[in-house]
Amino acid sequence: MTDLLTTPLDEWHRRLGARMVPFAGYAMPVQYDLTGPMAERCRGGVLAEHLHCRAAASLFDVSHMGQAFLTGSGAAAALEGLVPGDIIGLKPGRQRYTLLTNAAGGIIDDLMVANLGEDRLLLVVNASRKAVDFAHIAAHLPAGVTLTPLPDRALIALQGPASAGIVAAALSFMDVAELPVAGIDCIVSRSGYTGEDGYEISVPAEQAELLADRLLAHEAVAPAGLGARDSLRLEAGLCLYGNDINETTKPIEAGLTWVIGKRRKMSWDFPGGAAIRDQFDNGPARRRVGIRPDGRAPARGGTMVLDADGMEAGMITSGGFSPTLNGPIAMGYVRRDLAEDGTALTLMVRGKPLPARVVPMPFVPHRYAR
Repeated sequence: MTDLLTTPLDEWHRRLGARMVPFAGYAMPVQYDLTGPMAERCRGGVLAEHLHCRAAASLFDVSHMGQAFLTGSGAAAALEGLVPGDIIGLKPGRQRYTLLTNAAGGIIDDLMVANLGEDRLLLVVNASRKAVDFAHIAAHLPAGVTLTPLPDRALIALQGPASAGIVAAALSFMDVAELPVAGIDCIVSRSGYTGEDGYEISVPAEQAELLADRLLAHEAVAPAGLGARDSLRLEAGLCLYGNDINETTKPIEAGLTWVIGKRRKMSWDFPGGAAIRDQFDNGPARRRVGIRPDGRAPARGGTMVLDADGMEAGMITSGGFSPTLNGPIAMGYVRRDLAEDGTALTLMVRGKPLPARVVPMPFVPHRYAR
């Protein structure tokens, strides 16, 4: 732990009784053991933190993520040359999820792109990939376009149905604006990684603790760690980079076809476009699907999937217990012929065969503010 990087909220987490663990090179809170006045809001570890987010509002520190400005008159066109999304058509005040792809069509990373107006894009990338992403983007920029990483900014996610009343910003889902939150100037998007309504708030690092304290002053808000963040995103059917997608995964097989802009499908002129189009036209050999194991035992990432003949047919990439559904859920890749909803599968869990079936995702309906 002594060799890990820390976020601007590190001491704040420790004061609240967080159990810190290594994640993407950072010391991060996995859950909180709350005492004193906070105990009644969310006591009981990951399960309680998860359910609190579904019922009220949870505060997540995601400052380990990479933030950067991309600026200049050709910023949108330059980024569009590296992703399958329509970035040129992204209007000011709007944000879009997209992918950096490599020459083989694999996913270098998934990221959020926000148009702040005046030829300014805000990029938010995964913590484990930010060095790779920023180097890749910078190497492909034309003269007059500049990538500026923002290590001096923190990122706080306030998620859950009570978050709208707390932030009180006139934003719809995937809107973004520069506005004050709790009296502090921030960059705010109505988005998140839980399937719930909520906000991601970029704030100067030196004001992160003040903002967190002011948000936590609301009775509906409780802190939550990586454990709840992972179970919430799994229920929402959202990918985790390094588990469900990586540089060997193409968007079509990952169920991310919707990321490819309509205009981009006319030319496929982005890295790996030909290989991705081949999957689009002919279908991939495998598909990412939702899976519900029978019984109560969860199937974790790396669990082998078998077909009806007992032959290896895929792999679980993310799995665990769903607090909302009170049972195990998983996602993973299976052969194309096994990807239909209702298809029976067998999972090899700790050396024992466990019946399962393919089910639609998300496991829990999204509640975004459309």
